[in-house]
Amino acid sequence: MPDDFSDLIPRFDLRGMDLQLDRMRHALDELGFPCADVPAIQVAGTNGKGSIAAFLSSALQRAGIKTGLTTSPHLVNWCERIRVDGGMIAEAELRSRLVAQRKICERNKLTPFEQLLAVAFEYFASNQVDVLVLEVGLGGRLDATTAHPKRPVIAMASIGMDHCEHLGHTLQAIATEKAAVISPGATVVSAYQDPAVAEVLEAACRQQQARLAWVEPLGCEWNLGLKGVMQRSNAAVALGALHALDGLGWPVPEAAIRTGFAETRWCGRLQTVHWKSLPLRIDGAHNPAAAVQLALERQSWPGEQLGVCWILGIQAHKQAITMLQSLIKPADQIWIVPVPGHSSWDRAMLVEQEESWGEQMHQSSSSEAALETIRAQGPWPDPFPILAGSLYLIGDLFSRCLVTAE
Repeated sequence: MPDDFSDLIPRFDLRGMDLQLDRMRHALDELGFPCADVPAIQVAGTNGKGSIAAFLSSALQRAGIKTGLTTSPHLVNWCERIRVDGGMIAEAELRSRLVAQRKICERNKLTPFEQLLAVAFEYFASNQVDVLVLEVGLGGRLDATTAHPKRPVIAMASIGMDHCEHLGHTLQAIATEKAAVISPGATVVSAYQDPAVAEVLEAACRQQQARLAWVEPLGCEWNLGLKGVMQRSNAAVALGALHALDGLGWPVPEAAIRTGFAETRWCGRLQTVHWKSLPLRIDGAHNPAAAVQLALERQSWPGEQLGVCWILGIQAHKQAITMLQSLIKPADQIWIVPVPGHSSWDRAMLVEQEESWGEQMHQSSSSEAALETIRAQGPWPDPFPILAGSLYLIGDLFSRCLVTAE
C-alpha cells in the first residue's frame, strides 16, 4: 500500500479551505525561495488544466528541457503531484522532505496543498530543473502557485462554474479570480472562452500590459495521446505556451512538440480501463462545463442513442442537477454512488429535484457494487459503462486495484 503520509499531511476536511498567499510566501522565504529564478508556465482555469500541464511536460521532456511539474489532485498517491521529467518523487524522498519542513509548515500554518508545493520547489531546485509547469489548485489570485515570482507564461484552460462557494457565483467573478494570476508583461494563451470570460481576460491583460494570444483547436494532423475533442483545444493552449518560451531562451522544436503530444498520458480523463476484463470508460468530469463536454463526447460512441449506463459519484457541494441535465438521456440507466470519504449526492436528493429521473436512476453502495449489478443483468452494455463525477471516485478504483488501464 502507498504511504498515506497521514502523520504529516492533515486531512483536507479537517484543515478546511483557506486561500491566502502570505503563508506560502513566508514559508518560501524561510526556505530561501527555491526555484525563484526558474521560469514557470502557470496553468490556470477550470477544466483541462491537468491535460494542458501533461502536454507541456511531455513536450518539454522530448526537447531535453528538464521540467518540474506540479499537479492536483492526485488519484492514488501524493507523489503524483510532484514530478521531474515525468518521474514521480519517491515516497521516501517525499517523507524525508515533509519531515525536514515540518517546523516551517507548522509555523506558517500551511495547508496540505501548500505543504506539497513547498516540498516541490525544494525538490525541483535540488534537481536543477530548467522550467516549471505549475497547475493552479483553486482560483488563482490567492492560489499558492501564484507565490512563485517568475511566471512569464500563463496557459489558461477553459473557465467555467466550479468552486462557486470560494470564487463567486457568476462567470465574471470566477474569471476575475483566475485572471488575477496574470503578471506584468506575461504572455497569456487561451482557446475559446465564454464572451464574459474573454472580456475579463482582455481587461486583465490590458491592465498588466500582458500579451493575450487566442488559439484555435489543433487539427487532425496532430496526433494526441489524450482522447476527446476538447483535448485539441487543450493541446493548442499548450502549443501556444511552448512557443512563448522561445523568447525566454528555451526554444522547443516542433518535432519534439509533436512527439511529446502524441506520447502524453493523463489518467482519469476520458480513459478506457478494464474491470474484471470488461471495458469501462472513466472521466473526471465534476462540474457543469465538464459535463457539457462529456455529453458532446458521447455523441461519437456507437449505439449511444440506445442508452448509456452511468455510474456517477458527485460531491454534495457540486452542481449535480445541472450536470445531469447535460449528461442524461431518457434511455440511459444511472447508478448513483457515494464518493469515498466525501459528502455526496444520493438518488433521493436528485429525484426530489427532478422526478423524471426516478425510473432510470438507482442507488448503489459503491462503484464496484454498481458494476456487479450491471454485469448480473446480462450481456455487458455496448456502449460500455462510464464512471464519472469525481476524480476521487476514480482514484478509489485505482487505489483498490479494481481496474487496469489500457
